[in-house]
Amino acid sequence: MRKLIEFKNIVKTFDGQVVLKGVNLNIFENEFVTLLGPSGCGKTTLLRILGGFLEQDEGTVIFDGQCIDNVPPYRREINTVFQRYALFPHLNVYENIAFGLRIKKTGDDIIRQKVQRMLSLVNLEGYEKRNVTKLSGGQQQRVAIARALVNEPSVLLLDEPLGALDLKLRKELQRELTRIQQEVGITFLFVTHDQEEALTMSDKIVVMREGEIVQIGTPLEIYNEPVNAYVARFIGESNIVDGTMPADYKVRFDEKNFECRDFGFRPDEPVDVLIRPEDIEIVKPRDGVLRGTVKSAVFKGIHYELMVETQTGTSKTVHMNVVTQHDLTNQAAGEKISANDFYVDLEDLENREMTDKDFISIANAQAWDEEGRDISLTKVSHNIENRTGVYSITFGTEKKTEVTVKVYVIHPEYVQDPRHNIGITALDFFITPDEIQESMAISTDLKTWASAEAWNLQDDSSIEITDVRFDFNPAEVTEGSYEITFSTRGREYKVETTSAHEVGDRIGLDFGPDDIHVMHKEVADA
Repeated sequence: MRKLIEFKNIVKTFDGQVVLKGVNLNIFENEFVTLLGPSGCGKTTLLRILGGFLEQDEGTVIFDGQCIDNVPPYRREINTVFQRYALFPHLNVYENIAFGLRIKKTGDDIIRQKVQRMLSLVNLEGYEKRNVTKLSGGQQQRVAIARALVNEPSVLLLDEPLGALDLKLRKELQRELTRIQQEVGITFLFVTHDQEEALTMSDKIVVMREGEIVQIGTPLEIYNEPVNAYVARFIGESNIVDGTMPADYKVRFDEKNFECRDFGFRPDEPVDVLIRPEDIEIVKPRDGVLRGTVKSAVFKGIHYELMVETQTGTSKTVHMNVVTQHDLTNQAAGEKISANDFYVDLEDLENREMTDKDFISIANAQAWDEEGRDISLTKVSHNIENRTGVYSITFGTEKKTEVTVKVYVIHPEYVQDPRHNIGITALDFFITPDEIQESMAISTDLKTWASAEAWNLQDDSSIEITDVRFDFNPAEVTEGSYEITFSTRGREYKVETTSAHEVGDRIGLDFGPDDIHVMHKEVADA
């Protein structure tokens, strides 16, 4: 095919933020090319630069062998269809389509022939005299497409043209746009963030992220051979797990070695492993390469979507001691002061020097005057030693308003799961009902109050605590001791199947070498 468009090192900045970072892209004659990516990735900016509506800061746009950087939009052989149609409400369907031809002073006979051809092309014969404001969204978009095509451009730019339509109309127009592009035989450059649109309609997909091109390929290449986890997650449903490559054609994950079709990795290189939900077969537990428990089952109309847990998470349970805070009053100074007892990890005392600010924060120590204004705590004195035990700490103000509380220095048990390389810890803690009731994000605050954290036992990297379980109502909590359990997520696989299963069922998962795709980890994730 003949190269029609070349973007050469296109850079564009808005308000000091680089939106396009040296984009290079070739588009060929009669291709249906889709720019795919999330909002803000630069796809619409690139489209508008090609249309002449924006000027790049650096780089060159070549069209049919000629630089068009200084060519105004109306002189480019390019037309644009926008999401909002941009039809003229005072003109009927016929005159909307004919508008560009009338600007060019085309003869009435030629206009009539071309408009009728466009009406036939977009299946709107008989709608010539209709008021465009009385048409459905899908019909209005067909008029906009016909108006753009009637000028016989070499390229049609489509900026999320189906975004404002409902699902049924979107699917219908996806088919129509593909048919129209094939019939008129020109290049379509389509912008969307909808993966289904890209896969359904395109000859070539350009996946973008943060102003850069991540991957270019056919829909099959992008879906079956994504270059990294970003593309895999953006295109289709994905199961992506951490693994290593012991050797070519072998990958290890979930503590097992599997045959695969991938090669060229360093020995034992950390990798991302992709398995699509539709490529996993449900079998009897004894017949599966993995075994798991159904955690959820959702009927999707033509299939069931299961979440199957093959590894349980690691958890740590602590006690939350809810106590009523008794304020101490210094009537002579007109001040009040309060603080909570608290726990401290012995390792924190040994490995880092804890400051007065640390103790004030952990104890929630505070002082205030009769009008409720905060007063600085200038005194923090204690007898805490670097060994386990119960100690005292006193907080005070300049006017000698003081409160003394207990400090429990402990050596907490770390829950270690060597099989899954996960460690997790958390501390018992004291808290008041008021602090709990004032919390805006109780699970997040519970993790903070308990100093809860999880990590990888091999490299000490942080692991997210995804689940916080408790059995009290934060709005009505009273004094007492409550158990809080912090957990990391186990391994879960999404599976698409036509067979029905109940939550709690034990099942086997089966897949083969062709179903496994191994990807290099991105530098930021490595």
